[in-house]
Amino acid sequence: MARELRIPKALAALPAPVRWLAPPVALTCAVVALLGSWSSAASDVEAPRPTGRAAEHCRALAAALPQELLGRQRQDLSPASPYVAAWGDAPRTVLRCGVERPEELNGEHAADWSPTVDDVTWWSQKLDDGGYRFVTTMRAAYVEVTVPKGAARNPFDPAAALTPVVKANIPG
Repeated sequence: MARELRIPKALAALPAPVRWLAPPVALTCAVVALLGSWSSAASDVEAPRPTGRAAEHCRALAAALPQELLGRQRQDLSPASPYVAAWGDAPRTVLRCGVERPEELNGEHAADWSPTVDDVTWWSQKLDDGGYRFVTTMRAAYVEVTVPKGAARNPFDPAAALTPVVKANIPG
């Protein structure tokens, strides 16, 4: 015995083409909005363009970076670059290798807190959003780790965890 499909009165009042097209249109809009939010989040990272030996060191670093950082999985960014890596999604920790020397190192921020871990010195800068930026100093290529507020229990933890791989691939 066939069951009869009951359509709510509000939907039954709509013309048939509207009833048939509404679910696929709503689904398509949701997918487009979701993909748009993913692509805008992933594309807001500017990839550095190191040259010469710095580029070689950065490619070696990229090959050695972990798939997991402090319990957060590595994420693919678009467009892909061997000079950029990210862990987590929102907020995410981002490493960029081959960045230019920060201009702030020439000014009043040059004396800001710069912890050294296993012979790798990380110059630090507190960002306006409450996160931190750490940049290696005295290495063959500058490596930047940006840790947004909430991405780690202690903002320095990601930089400290990446120190061994940076030291092994970016000579001092």
